[in-house]
Amino acid sequence: MRIGELAEKTGLAPSAIRFYEQSGLLPAPERSANGYRVYSDMAVGRLRMVQLAQNLGFPLDKLREAFASHETYPKDDLLRQLDMRLDEIEQLMTALRAQRKTLRTLRTTLAETWAAGDCVDGFELASRLLAEQPEPSGRSKRRAQ
Repeated sequence: MRIGELAEKTGLAPSAIRFYEQSGLLPAPERSANGYRVYSDMAVGRLRMVQLAQNLGFPLDKLREAFASHETYPKDDLLRQLDMRLDEIEQLMTALRAQRKTLRTLRTTLAETWAAGDCVDGFELASRLLAEQPEPSGRSKRRAQ
């Protein structure tokens, strides 16, 4: 199949397919007599794997490593990569929940203060909200001065 048909089957733009090819994520296709790229059905499967991995947040470098091996990617390595991504997602979800809580507190505080006709001391409010936030994992309690 030519690149347009492959693009239609995968939902990717032809430029994205050429990018994946140049990046080593998709093997170089054969060329027809007129120089057009001719892709096999394997290209559809490979591109779907790339799309899934990207949708799950894996960087292209990790995919390149996996595809570079001409042998089967070790199952233990794949499971380890999946576990690492699950951990990353859990950390992101924890951070997002904390941000949502702080935003709700900020909104409520501002709405109530303004409804009472009072002014907000932005510095005091920011200091209070920062003090209430949990420290992100891996960071020291000391902040830059």
